[in-house]
Amino acid sequence: MTPRPESSAQALPKSWEPGAVESDLYEGWVKAGYFTADAASSKPGYSIVLPPPNVTGNLHMGHALDHTLMDALTRRKRMQGYEVLWLPGMDHAGIATQTVVEKQLAVDGKTKEDFGRDRFIEKVWDWKRESGGTIGEQMCRLGDGVDWTRDRFTMDEGLSRAVRTLFKRLFDAGLIYQAERLVNWSPELETAISDLEVRYEDVEGELVSFRYGSLDDDEPHIVVATTRVETMLGDTAIAVHPDDERYRDLVGKTLAHPFIDREIVIVADEHVDPEFGSGAVKVTPAHDPNDFEIGLRHRLPMPSIMDTKGRIAGTGTEFDGQDRFEARVKVREALAAEGRIVAEKRPYVHSVGHSERSGEPIEPRLSLQWWVRVEALAKAAGDAVRNGDTMIHPPSLEPRWFAWVDNMHDWCISRQLWWGHRIPIWHGPDGQTVCVGPGETPPEGWEQDPDVLDTWFSSALWPFATMGWPDRTPDLAKFYPTTVLVTGYDILFFWVARMMMFGTFVADDSAITLNGARGPQMPFENVFLHGLIRDEHGRKMSKSRGNGIDPLDWVEVFGADALRFTLARGASPGGDLSIGEDHARASRNFATKLFNATRFALMNGAAPAPLPHADDLTDADRWILGRMEKVRAEVDSSFDAYEFSHACESLYHFAWDEFCDWYVELAKVQLAEGANHTTAVLACVLDTLLKLLHPVMPFVTEVLWKNLTGGESLVIADWPTPSGIELDSVAARRVNDMQKLVTEVRRFRSDQGLNDRQKVPARLSDIDDADLQAQAPAVRSLAWLTDDADGFAPTAAIEVRLSRGTVTVEVDTSGTVDLAAERHRLEKDLAAAKKELAGTTGKLGNEAFLAKAPAEVVEKIRGRSQIAQEEVDRIAARLESLK
Repeated sequence: MTPRPESSAQALPKSWEPGAVESDLYEGWVKAGYFTADAASSKPGYSIVLPPPNVTGNLHMGHALDHTLMDALTRRKRMQGYEVLWLPGMDHAGIATQTVVEKQLAVDGKTKEDFGRDRFIEKVWDWKRESGGTIGEQMCRLGDGVDWTRDRFTMDEGLSRAVRTLFKRLFDAGLIYQAERLVNWSPELETAISDLEVRYEDVEGELVSFRYGSLDDDEPHIVVATTRVETMLGDTAIAVHPDDERYRDLVGKTLAHPFIDREIVIVADEHVDPEFGSGAVKVTPAHDPNDFEIGLRHRLPMPSIMDTKGRIAGTGTEFDGQDRFEARVKVREALAAEGRIVAEKRPYVHSVGHSERSGEPIEPRLSLQWWVRVEALAKAAGDAVRNGDTMIHPPSLEPRWFAWVDNMHDWCISRQLWWGHRIPIWHGPDGQTVCVGPGETPPEGWEQDPDVLDTWFSSALWPFATMGWPDRTPDLAKFYPTTVLVTGYDILFFWVARMMMFGTFVADDSAITLNGARGPQMPFENVFLHGLIRDEHGRKMSKSRGNGIDPLDWVEVFGADALRFTLARGASPGGDLSIGEDHARASRNFATKLFNATRFALMNGAAPAPLPHADDLTDADRWILGRMEKVRAEVDSSFDAYEFSHACESLYHFAWDEFCDWYVELAKVQLAEGANHTTAVLACVLDTLLKLLHPVMPFVTEVLWKNLTGGESLVIADWPTPSGIELDSVAARRVNDMQKLVTEVRRFRSDQGLNDRQKVPARLSDIDDADLQAQAPAVRSLAWLTDDADGFAPTAAIEVRLSRGTVTVEVDTSGTVDLAAERHRLEKDLAAAKKELAGTTGKLGNEAFLAKAPAEVVEKIRGRSQIAQEEVDRIAARLESLK
């Protein structure tokens, strides 16, 4: 190790100012190549691919959490001697990006059609080059140790080739087909959207019950209810439960549609709940997912009644051309005019799916789309977890995984957009189709399919396409399968499952099976699923609530380390975490505490040096070294189990409560007594502590460690290994006794109203343990006691039961306490405590109150009453002692 510069203490500023050093530190790490992976290295490989954020976006708190945890894992593994690849990149975000550029064109009164497909796509690329780098800059601010030399984009040349290759292989295997199915349709964007891009929210609408059939109660008729009455224009059936006696005679018969020349058939289907409403439901197969399934089961006609913009079309009624919401009113009015409205309930609160991108309610719509046949692929993804090829952390989420992959529906992969991977299908003049792979030429005169692929299709290739697949590359040989995927449990099904499916499918390809084993090979050895970030009140963060937090705001105010430590400290497998500014402020204070402790050590000459023999160390030295080793082991096991919160809690409480609050204070006493070994112990503990904290708090630890050791960088330093130091139980007992003694004296001082650092004469009696006697100077220093002198007249005594008997501390507080002022203060406090006691006692004695109040309220008042009684007793005793 490089010798520590003599000016290390002076090199540190007086206070920790993260904004002054973070950018320069990060730039230095990147320039030094610390994050650049070497596929030719003999070190064992460790790899993570960054879930690619949208090129249009900014990092939000969810991203910051993801990135913090991935960075912590990769930094630790790099220090442990692994060849680490953390591969970054961005997603082209088809819908979001196209929308951004179209809005820019709209400012000038233009649409994409004014430019045509090719020129519009050029404009999107221009926007990407000019404005698409925001997230990369934000990642640098967080301290992400990614390999920027391997930065990828889902529309770059290599990934485009991989997408076309996989599409053709799936198509040739019969796993991609075209069919008319029901999709989530965005009338504003005029495209199908994925389930992940639909958010559900409760809205106030209306529930309209209307009558099919005769208006005469004695003639055949059925009442149905709907929140989307305009869809009745597409009704082709009414469904009832097979066992519902009310409608048994009507099953198989038809009722006339009131506005269209169409007969509505009555079918029996077990999907219907006979206990809900009238027990009969209208069936609109082309505009409702459940109705579509009923339509398939009963081979019903499926007329579409809306065009791509959500306007009524093709019904031959007066409603054609009306927007769906306008038609909702007009159809209801027309039904009312015929006397068919039976009931109207408004407002009627119900859940409605909305497009995450455009904000409008989505419209289930029958549409001709391209699909992936997922049954075999999903089974392989499920088997990988069952067989232990991929481990899900926490295991408690495995049932949700199986529930999803074992019941997966075919995947709609086409989008009616211009920006994205164009579907490599070409159509001939007579309806022929051919899939054209990379390097192949389409037939002359044929037209390419106008649709593009769902963004999630290209994202599903991310783990292996970013490493050069379909070629046989050194990166694939070294870093694939990847070691772990870190992501939130909310996209477990949408993205993770699709990567697992495609990873299995391509594993039979010799270009990706590089370890000699053929057959299923998952893209991840581990999948770590963390929870969602919520605000300090436990509410999910959202724009509508206005409780979202920009992580870069916290970086500006508190520093990147504080943001990262706050997030990691709350992260446990599968568990949500609640955070607020108080948490970030506490993390900033922690960084400052660490900085001050290290600065103290440096100012007193702390530097790496061999530790003396244990016999030459003090109890405090042996205790802190033993505790450091125990914490090191705890942190290692926690990281291995993805228990980031446990690792951070262990480090926080050791660093603050044990090292800073106790050992550093004891070190001051030892240094004053000339104990030269103390600086070596300080340096040893700090060296280990800073290394253990570095993965989560890279900036402050880097500055402190380099000043302490003179080393090149913590990024490439060795991770702490077992030191061989065991916890000295005797030393620990003595230190614990000393801590208890000091704590009790401090509590007495507080009760007496003594100011901090106000020294009082004291005598320590009944110290039979010779080793505890050796702690007397530390007790006096930490409890601000002086030796008893001539004329010592104790005014109080504190008895403290320790592990080996009781120690009595006699103190003389005369002259240090203003007795009159102290009595006045205590009498005032006693009156307040008595008032609280009387109030709570009165409520607890009120039978009427106890009968009506919730149990938790009563329990809370009992607790308040108990505390009030304890306060009355304590203050009264204190007043008595002052007489």
